[in-house]
Amino acid sequence: MAVMKIEYYSQVLDMEWGVNVLYPDASRVTDPDCEDIPVLYLLHGMSGNHNSWLKRTNIERIVRSTNLIVVLPNTSNGWYTDTQYGFQYYQALAEELPQVLHRFFPNMSQKREKTFIAGLSMGGYGSLKLALLTNRFSHAASLSGALSFHQFSLEESSLGSPSYWRGIFGEIADWTQSPHSIESLAISSDKKTKLWIWCGEQDMLFEANNFVVKKLKEMGFTIEYSSSPGTHDWYYWEKQLENYLATLPIHFQLEERLS
Repeated sequence: MAVMKIEYYSQVLDMEWGVNVLYPDASRVTDPDCEDIPVLYLLHGMSGNHNSWLKRTNIERIVRSTNLIVVLPNTSNGWYTDTQYGFQYYQALAEELPQVLHRFFPNMSQKREKTFIAGLSMGGYGSLKLALLTNRFSHAASLSGALSFHQFSLEESSLGSPSYWRGIFGEIADWTQSPHSIESLAISSDKKTKLWIWCGEQDMLFEANNFVVKKLKEMGFTIEYSSSPGTHDWYYWEKQLENYLATLPIHFQLEERLS
């Protein structure tokens, strides 16, 4: 498997930007896929970047036996959102990045049934956001996702100053009514994306996940939701990523996955 660190000029962000790509060995790519290789966008959490999954997990081992291209993008602390301060992270990732990658990798699939997304914490929010708004992904996963802020005030959050949160989402009196809430974003979805959500039962975001899953089910979404003992930690995210990959319609050599 090749690990590629790519720097390109983002017209949307008006700056040099980076993305990491894991590219499968030729022996892993089955003949029907050689010109149409499946792709997984794997999103980082708050305070991370496009290197986080490479540094904190054995992502190369996890996907080594698949025919999968893995894209590791960056959003800084921008919540995969077009911010109030002018950095259009959503547009950069949802619209510009796939075009950039297709120039580098013309055999990377552009078909919905072969395009997947997943993320942890802030990236779990980003995963569902991109899936719900673009209708481009057949499967989307959230691992310990920061899926709702309905239980506390962002103005009083210890994770960032009030001005930081206003810079991301603007003024928010009621998160459930915000255009940035998962429930609001889901209105635009065609509901064809299969949602896969996991959260640890000792995680600070456990109740937020329960809340959003309930709302999405009420809206008619099909969701595979599970929880188990666990905290907000890379140890669990690595394990759950493997579980998610096993549900995807990709070529997976099971004997190597278990080795």
